[in-house]
Formats: sequence, C-alpha cells, structure tokens
Amino acid sequence: MTQLKLPDIAAQTQEYTLPLNWVGMCGIAVPIWFEGRSAAATVDAGVSLIDGSSRGIHMSRLYLALEKLEHQPLAPHAIRQLLSDFLDSHEGLSASAYLRLRFEHLLKRPALVSPLHGWKSYDVTVDAKIEKEMFHVELFVCVPYSSTCPCSAALARQLIQHQFQADFSTDQVDKAAVLQWLGSADGIVATPHSQRSNAHVQVRLHSNQQQLPITELIDRVEASLGTAVQTAVKRADEQAFALANGQNLMFCEDAARRLHKALRQVEWSTAFKLRVEHAESLHAHDAVACSQWQWDLSYAA
Repeated sequence: MTQLKLPDIAAQTQEYTLPLNWVGMCGIAVPIWFEGRSAAATVDAGVSLIDGSSRGIHMSRLYLALEKLEHQPLAPHAIRQLLSDFLDSHEGLSASAYLRLRFEHLLKRPALVSPLHGWKSYDVTVDAKIEKEMFHVELFVCVPYSSTCPCSAALARQLIQHQFQADFSTDQVDKAAVLQWLGSADGIVATPHSQRSNAHVQVRLHSNQQQLPITELIDRVEASLGTAVQTAVKRADEQAFALANGQNLMFCEDAARRLHKALRQVEWSTAFKLRVEHAESLHAHDAVACSQWQWDLSYAA
C-alpha cells in the first residue's frame, strides 16, 4: 500500500499576501534549570513571518526546540542559540525570533536578627529576541517591600507630643515615669501607616553579558529600599523590621529615586525602567511613581 504524503497546509500560498510581525504560541509549560535547580516556567515563543505569501509558520518546530531549556542552565548564550534554532527552522519565512519566559525565583532569606531562614518567591520574566541580526535580553523582576508614609509618621509624632504635654504638664518630669509612659498605649497614642509595596524593575542587559544576574538585581533592589518583606521571624526580627521601617520612611517618589540611583550603578545594564506601587492603607487607591534611563534609545550597546 502506497503511503500518502501528509499535506503541509502552512506552506500553501495565501490569496491575500501580508507579512506578520509575530506569530507563535503563548503560555507553554516548560521546566527550566536556573542557579542549580529546576523551576516551572511558562514560555511565549514566536517568529516574524516575512513571507507574506506563506499561510503560516511551523509552530511544532518552535515547540520542540524549547526542549533544550530542560537540559542546560538558563543563560544568555543558551537563549541566543534557541532563538537561532527558531530562525534556522524557518529559513526563508522569518527574520526575527522572540522568547518570553516567566517563572518564580525562590531565594532563601535570613531573618533580620534571629538565626531563622525562610523561602521567598519573586516573579521573574526574561524577554529575548533576535531582530535585524541583533540579540537583546531584558530582565523583569517584581520585589515586594514595606513602605511607611513620612507624613503619617510626622503626624503621629505630633500627637504623641501633645499627649506628652497633657500627661506631664509640670516642669519636673520623672525619668522612670516617662520611660513607663513611652512603653504604654497611653503614651504612644498614634502610629504611622505602612503598606506592602511592590517594585517592578525591567533592565536591559549588555549584549556580551554571560549570565542572567537575577539574584543580584533582586539584592540591589532590596538593599536600596531597606525594608524587604520577611519570611520566618521571631519577635526580635519583628522589632528590627519596625526599626528598619522607621529609618526608611518613603513616599513612592522616594522609593523610585532610591531605585533609580541604585540601578544607575549596575555595570551590566544598558537601560532600565521602574515602577513602584504603594498599596495605600489610608486611601482606597495606590500611590505610584515611575522612572527610566536610556529606555527610549536604540539597542546600540
């Protein structure tokens, strides 16, 4: 019995010819290997379709090429080879290749004072593309932190001053009585409001970067803000966290400026943009600030 050749519908000529900027698949489940352990990721993979007369691309070729992510550490050179494979499998059809990879990066974090440790998860996105024979990689991380309102802190201090004047109206003040008053609810009658906040940072890497400095980027963000959210804590850690918040009072504008300054010192970055969101506990809306550097420039670096 003669075996019939399977039809290739994608190779058929279209009646209406039109090149397409991006064709591919989104939300593909893929295991990746990063910093010595496996992680579950979702991938968007695609190529341009410059041959407008062709009906479509070969999506299965992109899907099968992603298997390489399982067997080698995630790094710029591995991503570049994968994108090159996309183009090689679509020779004559495509001129650009794209990859977006999302996963949760787990880091074990120590407590502030006690010997406790705990795991913290960070949302990470890696964007990569080969376009006009140039290779580009961008990292996106979301870092949660705590922010305490400077205005609220000042208003709380003023109320405490007023309460002190009311409770200690005489010129002669007993030190022991004041110390006891400071440690009581009668003394600290007001506290500043804080909120869980998020820093969204996107960084464009140098074309010659050999590694994906995701952990270093997260560390820089947390160090610049000073109030990273905690994992396992004891009361001593909670007290240290309260101290850190008191010493790092921040409007969203303050947080954005701190991050901008820290990211300008990163040697492996050619551009960045950032957005900080303070989920207000006073208001029913968020306070937001954004900044960027070199982002509107071309991929010349």
